[in-house]
Amino acid sequence: MIPLPDIRSLRAWLRRGGVIAYATESCFGLGCEPRNARALRHVLALKGRPKAKGMILIGSDAHQFAPFLEPLPTELSARLSQWWPGPNTLLLPASRRCPRWLTGRHEKLAVRVTAHAEAARLCRALNTPLVSTSANRTGRRALKTDRACRRAFGASVWVLPGRSGGRRGPSTILDPLSGAIFRA
Repeated sequence: MIPLPDIRSLRAWLRRGGVIAYATESCFGLGCEPRNARALRHVLALKGRPKAKGMILIGSDAHQFAPFLEPLPTELSARLSQWWPGPNTLLLPASRRCPRWLTGRHEKLAVRVTAHAEAARLCRALNTPLVSTSANRTGRRALKTDRACRRAFGASVWVLPGRSGGRRGPSTILDPLSGAIFRA
């Protein structure tokens, strides 16, 4: 297991609007503190991604998403373990307190309890979910190594050492309330 960086320094970086690159299930992800609008604008600029698309949050457990989501129906809460932890991003109703920069033009927020041990450990240590989007310019190949991220982003992003998981493609995106699958 790759050691975590100094968490106090990393928290301070994120609070100041810093962006990080970290290993996930299929590639490296770009992330930030979800409540920091300036940091999210930086992520969008690095990717060339339109803000209307919304973002994904990853966490170490479903409780980390509570401040961003409406309370889930009991029957849905009981079924979360069929998707998580794993490579399944669920579209769930965003709370009124959820920042619009996370949902984009949507009423739902995309969330995933990651199965990647290092990413989950990072969220647990920081005690927060993280914005998670592939580390690449929109339309280009996702970066798979910390070295490639350092070359691509330089000092503008804190690149954490790590190894991406063996998954070939991005997470499946689905709406468990409607049953619709948006990305398989």
